[in-house]
Order: sequence, then C-alpha cells, then structure tokens
Amino acid sequence: MRALNAVTPLARRTTRSLSVLPLLAAALLGPAPSAAQAEPAAALEFGACPDSVPAPAAPARVECATLDVPLDRHRPDGPRLSVAVSRVPATGTPAERRGILLVNPGGPGGSGLSYAVTKRAKLPESVRRSYDVIGFDPRGVGLSSPVSCGRMGGLFDSPGDDPVPRGTAAEQRHLGSLRTLADDCAADASDALPYFSTEQTARDMDAIRAALGERRLSFLGVSYGSYLGAAYTALFPQRVRHMVLDSVVGPEDWYAFDLRQSRALLTQRDTFFAWAAAHADRFALGTDARAVRASYLRVRRGVEADPVSGFGPAEFDRAVYRALGRTERWAPLAEALHAYSEGGGVDGLRPAAPFDGPDSRNYEAANRIVKCADGPGPAPREVLADLRALRTLDSQPVLTGVEASACAYWHHRPAHRTALGSPDAPPVLLVNSAHDPVTPLAGARALARTLPGSRLITLDADYSHGVFASRGNACVDRAVAAYLDDGTLPATPDLHCTGPGLPAA
Repeated sequence: MRALNAVTPLARRTTRSLSVLPLLAAALLGPAPSAAQAEPAAALEFGACPDSVPAPAAPARVECATLDVPLDRHRPDGPRLSVAVSRVPATGTPAERRGILLVNPGGPGGSGLSYAVTKRAKLPESVRRSYDVIGFDPRGVGLSSPVSCGRMGGLFDSPGDDPVPRGTAAEQRHLGSLRTLADDCAADASDALPYFSTEQTARDMDAIRAALGERRLSFLGVSYGSYLGAAYTALFPQRVRHMVLDSVVGPEDWYAFDLRQSRALLTQRDTFFAWAAAHADRFALGTDARAVRASYLRVRRGVEADPVSGFGPAEFDRAVYRALGRTERWAPLAEALHAYSEGGGVDGLRPAAPFDGPDSRNYEAANRIVKCADGPGPAPREVLADLRALRTLDSQPVLTGVEASACAYWHHRPAHRTALGSPDAPPVLLVNSAHDPVTPLAGARALARTLPGSRLITLDADYSHGVFASRGNACVDRAVAAYLDDGTLPATPDLHCTGPGLPAA
C-alpha cells in the first residue's frame, strides 16, 4: 500500500461484494421519499490508494477516496453503495487549471480507478496540466460494491459450449444457458438489479462532481464510456463543460448494438484474412483470403474436436474477438493460428489474463447487468432468428460480443431505454476510427445527430478501437486537446484525419 496521506475508507475496505444485497431487499420495499428530495453533497476525503492503482510519473501524484451514494436515487434514506474514486491533480499553475476531467475506459464493466493514472499518462501535456483527472469504478464494478452472477449460466465453464449453436437442440441449449445466466444474476443481486443502469451511474458521476465542489465537469469516455457520457448529458446538460466521446456506441438499444458489432466483426475478419494472405511469407496461412479463412476454420474445428487444456471453440472465439479490435494484435493472432497448425498448441491464442479470474468474473457480470438494466431486451424468438440470420451472412460468425441476448430472460425488465443526449447540452466532440469493428462508425454518426452542434473526428484508414491519446495520431490528438484546453471545436461538423492504414507485417 502506498501511503499518501491519512488512510481513507477505500484503503481499508478494498472489497465490498453485492452478494449481501439480498439482505437489502426488505429495505427496498419500504415507503419511498419524494423523488424531489435532494441529497446534500458529501465531501470526498482523499488519501491512500489500493496497491492495484499504479503511481504516476513525478511530479504527478494519485489519491483515492470513497463516496457513499443511494442504491436508488428515489430512496436516499435506503440502502447505499460505495463508489471508489481516484484523482490525479493537475500539474499546471492555478491559472492553467480548467477543472475536473472524469474518465471512463468502457465496458460496461470496465474498472476506472487506475484509468485516471494510465490514461492520463497518454494525454497531451496541456491536458495534464489543466485538469484534475478523476477515475472511478462505476457502481457494481471493481471496488464499487461489485456485483456477481455466480456461474453465469456456465459462461466460465472450460471448455465452454460452442457459442454458435447449430440445429434445434443446440439452439434450445443456448437459450437455456441464457435463462440460467439471468437467473444466476437475479439470485445474487435480487431486487437491486434495476439500480445498476447507466442512468444511475451517470447520477453517481454528478455526485462525484458535487462532492468535489465543481459547478461543471468535463468528461472523456471511451467505448461504453461514450454511452455513459451521452446519458449524463441527457440528465445534466447544464453541468457539462467539455465532453469527448471516443469510439462511440450508437443511440440504439444494447441488443441492436451487439448485432451491429457482430456484423462489423465479420467485415473486419475478412480484412484480417486478406491482410494475412498479403503476408503469406511470414504467416504461411495461405496466399489468398479464402485460403487463410480455410486455415482459420481448421484451427477452430481442431480445438472444437480436441479442446486443449480447457481451450475450445468458446475460448477461441473470445481470443479472435479481442484480436480483431486492435490491429497490433493481428500479427500475434496470425502467428498463433500458424503455430497451432504446425502442432504448437494454443498458448499463443490464450489471453494474457485468465478469463475466469475475479476481475473477469466481475466484468462479465456487470456487463450483462448494466446492459439489461438500460432497456427492454429481445424476445427469445428474436435471439434465435438473429442467430440464424448471422449464420446466413457467414457460417462461422463471432458472437462473443452479443451479451445483451441474456436480457431475453431478465428479471426486473425495464420499461424504457436509457435516454441519451440533450439539445440543451453544449457541443460535444466525438471521435471514431473509420473501420472500428467494436464500435462501428455508423453509431458515432447517429449519436452526433442527437447532440446539436457536436463535431465528429474520423480517423480514416484505421481499423482499431480507441483513438484519442491511443493511436498516436497527431491530427486527432491536437484537435481534441484544443477542445479540452479552451473549447475550440473543429471548424466543420466532420473532421477527417489521415490514419495509418493496415499494419505492416
């Protein structure tokens, strides 16, 4: 433990599981105070951070605190949650300071406590000097009253069932696993399930702002963080100073988004096949895209027929899903496919961190719980119809990211979708890669239409997820820094920056 000041509640209490939430169910059934009843802002007492939060490079420092918030904003006297918060103060002069910049790394389910340090290290110097960078674990994630879904319908079985069901019996087993997943989440979180929505997290963001004594906040949200930022603008448009939404989730329901992503992944995988074929001398998977695809399918059939150390088709598809989102992972994927073909095993296909570790389990649980709290889910018949449609597009789709299918059987299904955007918000800056398969560009264009006066920066000829202070593109980084520093927006609604193109082998 790094000591900075006095030890805070966060330093002493590094875990707080919501497995105790069934004990709170009775409190949720009591009479509700008026929705208009305001809760006074609490001050944050910063001190030591958990060892999991890295120390920033000098002269910056990091400090942590916890903020207690109501589980249900309409019941401020009811059960409460702890939200873990980190802060790296601005390193510039008082005259340079622009306020606070909250950051979120994505998900839903991504921990943001360390992100204040790791993302800040990549930000332009002017931004680091101007802003206190504020990270936080969203409710239900990491050190913020983490949720659990137990076995999650066998999601962590190793090897897992083939995620692409074929035939009536396999389809029914697939639906059964989704039902069991929903039941497992309800068994742990019980009546608290509806209160882990993006809207509630946006309200937690505003509580952090108030606790820091700031009239307005600035925000940098990546991937799911863009959805969270758009939800904040819908609730608190007058409290937004500057907002950057990077790698943008579109303004559609989660299930529709997941399907859009799964189709984009097919396009990206075809691009990967053609790229690997263009470098056949290195990867030896085939000299054209069709031959590389055949090599790919042979590997998948191989791990399906003979799972190696718990590595089967579900684990293979997770590895492919992860690799397709960032072009720097393409060469390792191609090398791993070749190594398996040559009898080298699956070690190169395994992710660096174990999928079944505690952080992964919390991530996967929070991901489903948040998505299913954000709006109505599909009907089971829709899930099957869409699975069949994807298999019509491609006989071997990658379905790893279709997480909202579990909402078909969700307990406490919400009646309405999370609201996104507001005409009363100041102009927002959106950023997206032209060929991002994880958050396709069409979503950024659609969200921009819900945010009057917003600007969209597109990184052309780029195929990766995460752009600002991530891809090393000077055009993007300059434009975003100018906006964060003094509110200067690109002169046109659509700014195009030249991207790197496909990676060298």
